[in-house]
Amino acid sequence: MDDFKKNISELFEGWNTIPNWLSFIRIALIPVFVVLFLKGYVLVAVIIMICTAFTDLFDGKIARKFNQVSNLGKLLDPIADKLSQMAIVIVLIVTYWDNAIRYLFMFFIAKELIMILGGALLLSKGLRPTAAEIWGKVATNVFYIAMIFILAFGKDGALCDITGFTLPNVVTWILVTISAICTLISLLGYAPGFIRQLKENKNQPNSDK
Repeated sequence: MDDFKKNISELFEGWNTIPNWLSFIRIALIPVFVVLFLKGYVLVAVIIMICTAFTDLFDGKIARKFNQVSNLGKLLDPIADKLSQMAIVIVLIVTYWDNAIRYLFMFFIAKELIMILGGALLLSKGLRPTAAEIWGKVATNVFYIAMIFILAFGKDGALCDITGFTLPNVVTWILVTISAICTLISLLGYAPGFIRQLKENKNQPNSDK
């Protein structure tokens, strides 16, 4: 428990930075996106999600350029990503509820729940979840590109009425499948580091004994 409290204390050191506030804004916009989308304001909702995706790109660059990298930011950024991705998947599941592709969308929720539970387990043991590897970043970028494209041009898409174009169902399946494969590779890529951290923690002598 002492390790856990120490880890939490270190987590909030130097937390008041522009990148962290951008992450807070991204998290705050997630329920706005969901409500607007489900209320039928699809175009506005998609614009908000595109803005949050760009914010995700800028906060990391700002943190590195202005030396505002923080422990909280390393954790907050992926949390904002996960919540954003889950929000997108939820509205797409609702949109495609009458299509078998909804089961493939559910895979993304399962993946994020696994990541959240794994991160919580590490924190409970006084460990810090590892930063995203290259495949994690690739999977995130592919996810945003594919899903925002589907939100814009898929079933009941934001730009379908404006452009007169709707994605064929087979193209939607291809986009979601590519994103799912990248996400699976990313998830498997975290496993070795996660297991190694748990083993190292288990082998460390308990200083309280």
